[in-house]
Amino acid sequence: MDIFVALKKPNVFIDIEFKSLTFIILLVLGASTFIQLFIYWWYFSRLSFFKKQGPANTNPHLPPVSIIICARNEYTNLEKHLPLILGQDYPDFEVVVVNDCSDDGSDELLADMAREDSRLKIVHLRQSLNFFQGKKFPLSMGIKSAKNEVLLLTDADCKPVSDQWIKTFSMKYDRNTEIVIGYSPYEKRAGLLNFLIQFDTMHIGMQYLSLAIAGKPYMGVGRNLSYKKSLFIKNKGFTSHYNIPSGDDDLFISMVANKNNTSVEIATEALVESMPKTQLSSWTQQKRRHLSTGKYYKKGIKFFLGIYSLSQLLFYASFVWLLFLPIMYFIPLGVFLFRYINQLIIFYNCCKQLGTKFPIALTPFAELFFIIFNPMLVAINSVVKPAKWM
Repeated sequence: MDIFVALKKPNVFIDIEFKSLTFIILLVLGASTFIQLFIYWWYFSRLSFFKKQGPANTNPHLPPVSIIICARNEYTNLEKHLPLILGQDYPDFEVVVVNDCSDDGSDELLADMAREDSRLKIVHLRQSLNFFQGKKFPLSMGIKSAKNEVLLLTDADCKPVSDQWIKTFSMKYDRNTEIVIGYSPYEKRAGLLNFLIQFDTMHIGMQYLSLAIAGKPYMGVGRNLSYKKSLFIKNKGFTSHYNIPSGDDDLFISMVANKNNTSVEIATEALVESMPKTQLSSWTQQKRRHLSTGKYYKKGIKFFLGIYSLSQLLFYASFVWLLFLPIMYFIPLGVFLFRYINQLIIFYNCCKQLGTKFPIALTPFAELFFIIFNPMLVAINSVVKPAKWM
């Protein structure tokens, strides 16, 4: 009888379907919000309220350190940044620069600087070898040439923000520590591209640093990363993923890091500032290289990152959908505002911890951009391989 009535009055049937659809979308909004808040407060809060320890807590034993820098046609950056690195306040260190087939006069510059400072060691690569993709081969040659057990990695376009950079990292080492993961913010500049770069760098930093603090390390950034030479040799370096253009700073760390041998250092003295891309095309290529390694992460990390990204997408999709339905607007708007306030608290504190200057109130706009942009780049990578490191 009920079915007959519904057939005689189709508007009742439609009303039931509409209410069911609205209820499902509300459930999606609620579930995605819950997942987001759980990740914020269970994981990201570890970085947000992380207690920094600067070089004031001095370690009586400071191990010798080898700084490794790979450079290809980086004359200007080497001229500008090497003096800052060589001027570090540290008793025993060397700087190993791997000059990877440069043709911009870097050879002469490095030779002149090495004559003036015996701590500078130059490794010249005269021929490009393609059995390792990206910068894995020059980095491997630099590590092989290093004389010290503790390695500190950075790039030619990076500069330490203080002369305590080496000391702050080296003090994290004890008998169990083999890896110290740092952070490298990009220089603040005007423009939309820099706005996106600042958010993306901070957001990625929140993820890998928070998980490392939680005992689940899966990556670092090669611009500011330290590990022991013996760890690199014992695990045969990058041979397990030599055919992947990227991965020297995430796949390697994912392979060798664990909660017992990994430490995090984000003190202001330990930061290394990097030069941001100024063109959308070059930044897109860089993003594609970084995203190309995600499919090789461990299952647990892929699940976490996948759930986090999916919950972001479902949150915004369900929120926008509900705005177009004839329901009380204060429900989706209230949920959005509640999440936004929690997001501001966590993201603001993470920005302070990481020395990132970002207009945190605009986070939802940046989030929406990357919800669309990152999957698009992943789709492009599935068809066209990203360019190699240059």
